[in-house]
Amino acid sequence: MAKQLDYHTIREIFTRFQTAEPEPKGELEHVNAYTLVVAVALSAQATDAGVNKATRGLFAVADTPAKMLALGEDGVIEHIKTIGLYRNKAKNVIKLSKILVDDYGGEVPNSRAALQSLPGVGRKTANVVLNMWWGYPAQAVDTHIFRVGNRTGICPGKNVDIVERAIEDNIPVDFQRHAHHWLILHGRYTCVARKPKCNACLIRDLCQFEDKTP
Repeated sequence: MAKQLDYHTIREIFTRFQTAEPEPKGELEHVNAYTLVVAVALSAQATDAGVNKATRGLFAVADTPAKMLALGEDGVIEHIKTIGLYRNKAKNVIKLSKILVDDYGGEVPNSRAALQSLPGVGRKTANVVLNMWWGYPAQAVDTHIFRVGNRTGICPGKNVDIVERAIEDNIPVDFQRHAHHWLILHGRYTCVARKPKCNACLIRDLCQFEDKTP
């Protein structure tokens, strides 16, 4: 684990990220807050590309909780059976849709606690929805962010909760809204798990990773 970088270095890193990609976007396709919740819940242990392929057909026929309930669990399964753990995920999609209809008038709540009370929605999913839909500076720490944070020294920590806190505590507030997207994209395309592309890295000179690839 790298040592925590200082304020000035972190500011320079995120200035470079911002210059390269001023408005980073999440890669999960959605049309409203509800379809975003469903897409993020389905993305656990699956790729965004795989989820998008499955949800295009699903969201074309069910883009509200009421329509999803009308489709039913078997109908959901038909659309998402290419995704890992699809049976359990279909169950959760139906359960969370029923809760949204019964308790929230079919609307998606915008508090973290309310979101986390939905089946299949954990803190990471709630943070993604709060960030992507409402623009709240919530930090959704996935495997990419955990790896990048610890390799570089931007936000080191032994677990995702510590890394999340390190992002909130150490990244300047003007970069907080897009911080997790910049880190995810960096981890997905440059600072990959095996053979990171250090020669093409924007922050190679600022990164503390000792085993940089040539």
